[in-house]
Amino acid sequence: MELDSELPTCIQAKFKSETGEEIGSPLDLPLNITKDQLTLICNALLQEEEKPFLFFVKDTEITSNLKEALDIEKLNSEEVIEIIYQQQAVFKVRPVTRCTSSIPGHAEAVISTCFSPSGNHLASGSGDTTVRFWDINTQTPLHVCKGHNNWVLCISWSPDGTRLASACKQGRIILWDPVTGNQVGKTMIGHKQWITSLAWEPYLSNPDSRKLASSSKDGDVRIWDTVTGHTILSLTGHSKAVTCVKWGGTGLIYTSSQDRTIKVWRAEDGILCRTLEGHAHWVNTMALSTDYILRTGPFHPILDRNSPSHDKKILQQRALERYQETCKNETERLVSGSDDFTLFLWLPEKEKRPLARMTGHQQLINDVKFSPDSRIIASASFDKSVKLWEASTGKFITTLRGHVQAVYMVAWSADSRLLLSSSADSTLKVWNMKTKKLELDLPGHADEVFAVDWSPDGAYVASGGKDKVLKL
Repeated sequence: MELDSELPTCIQAKFKSETGEEIGSPLDLPLNITKDQLTLICNALLQEEEKPFLFFVKDTEITSNLKEALDIEKLNSEEVIEIIYQQQAVFKVRPVTRCTSSIPGHAEAVISTCFSPSGNHLASGSGDTTVRFWDINTQTPLHVCKGHNNWVLCISWSPDGTRLASACKQGRIILWDPVTGNQVGKTMIGHKQWITSLAWEPYLSNPDSRKLASSSKDGDVRIWDTVTGHTILSLTGHSKAVTCVKWGGTGLIYTSSQDRTIKVWRAEDGILCRTLEGHAHWVNTMALSTDYILRTGPFHPILDRNSPSHDKKILQQRALERYQETCKNETERLVSGSDDFTLFLWLPEKEKRPLARMTGHQQLINDVKFSPDSRIIASASFDKSVKLWEASTGKFITTLRGHVQAVYMVAWSADSRLLLSSSADSTLKVWNMKTKKLELDLPGHADEVFAVDWSPDGAYVASGGKDKVLKL
């Protein structure tokens, strides 16, 4: 009993943001203070309304009260404890609970599926050479777009959501109008082999959404003027197939290749800025910490439901503000995944050397994505697992196991609280980021699930695969 009386009941603590800014002066806090009470204090110090926060003490999250997160025995009564706070997304996405509809239509495997930036439209591309638009409200097919003579390998929405670009195995790119289902402009021809990836110029750089970059197995990256249908620039420098292209928010284009390198180009004139080396095998996939914010541009998934503006200047300013808020005092980070079973984390605007090398996967890496709040990286691999990593340091967090075959793709919910994975085992799985455990198993597909997307407003998930069915 005497021992207990010596243990402190209060400690001195100060609040610090994850970027290191202190708020207020040190406070005397009781050890039994709860997370909710800490939230109240934090909101008061920041002079905010009721914003949700996460709190950490020495890397341990405070889930119920302060005492549980601290090692009481080692406490020094003189020490001021730092409580790190992280703001969470204000809105909350409900977990996907059931398949509301299976929409047949495609005659071959569904290879890609994608919601528009505002979340109002849904499109898919398939091995049957067609692109299809789907009515999300009635959950029925809307338009079938025929123009390609070969597999449609990738699709990408323009940042203003008015056009969809699709690219096929023959190396051709076609633009479609989601409202009418008609082709817009001329077919863009130039690549000698199939196209692996598409990336539009971000809205914050140009609200006219005219420029589109495409990467191809022929080793080139082309930048197109989608209005004239001509190539403006050819980025040549990779010695093998280019696997992925990303258009960043600061006027840089990133390309990954089977030549084991990632190249950083200046978008305006196609000048090569630097080559990032380190992978020992093909680089398959890349993600930017700003992907979600660049994808949604001026459309805030929750706020814009009622009053979207039509003034391009206002929208561009909003896209820029949202981007700057995501990148507060740092630059875009890039993560790359490879056939060498590793991931690298880069600061591609400044550094040639990687920030971190992330190892642990036992097989090649298929897909990698930053969470929308850019705090966590998720990677999907042929080793049947999904791994989570700290986005700022590349530090390993945990492995999510449950799939019994290769994991093809991952998709985050808009509030970064849930992660979805699709697999060759014909299931989708939803993982809870708070518990780091399986939240839901979504069976239903009859075969491998190649494509999955979570709408930017969090309302729907679309998945497609070898069974030719699109599920919502």
